[in-house]
Amino acid sequence: MPDSPRWRRIVACVVLSSVSVGGCGGSSKTTTLTVLAASSTQEVLQELSLAYQHERRGTRVRPFFGGSQEMAGRLSEREPADVLVTADETSMNAADEFLTGRRRIVAHNAMTIAVGPGNPRRIRGLQDLAKPRLRVAVGAATVPAGAYARRVFKDAGVTVRWTSEEISARAVLDRVRTGEADAGLVYITDLRSAGAAVSSVPIPASDNVTATYVAAAVKESDHEKEAASFVAWLTSPTARSLFNKYGFVTPLT
Repeated sequence: MPDSPRWRRIVACVVLSSVSVGGCGGSSKTTTLTVLAASSTQEVLQELSLAYQHERRGTRVRPFFGGSQEMAGRLSEREPADVLVTADETSMNAADEFLTGRRRIVAHNAMTIAVGPGNPRRIRGLQDLAKPRLRVAVGAATVPAGAYARRVFKDAGVTVRWTSEEISARAVLDRVRTGEADAGLVYITDLRSAGAAVSSVPIPASDNVTATYVAAAVKESDHEKEAASFVAWLTSPTARSLFNKYGFVTPLT
């Protein structure tokens, strides 16, 4: 049997081919897209990422979650990212100088009242949230969930003296789930993640709001073209179907 550097390389490539692709004369470059996203998209975006990776074999999507204003703020701190997804247009506008290409409205949401399992405080609607000694949690005024909650209260003509302000709708949900709050305003889609740990009281459409989710590519990212493709894909039939699966409403176009 020949024993030369070239022959040993051929043998090594045959052995390694079962566990690795590339490095033997070919290449298999994978592009990783870093997505900064609103915490209320956590479950759906994780599934969207898997679906996209299945369709685009050379791309991996790595999402990070937090309050929309926090995610937008990371761009101003020059944190590496490729895509931004927010739960409102205000947070997206705040990051405008760091974004490029066409923004896409990818989904809509609405608010509901989260309460303890079985609704032990017998809350029937927004008016009950004004009752004394009721512990109510809302999002901070600077986050989309908080801004939406304040709009709901204003439109319904209800004065609520909340007992805590949180950094995101998920944080509000956690307050209710752990019993630290009797009620809180969260997104309808958040209830899916809580399971039986939380019940809800619907808010009539006449008093509710439409939360708008927006996606955009980050300017001067390492993968600007690929980021734009992912943002466009978030309005595809596959993506719309997954958004709907998790309770979001999707635009018609």
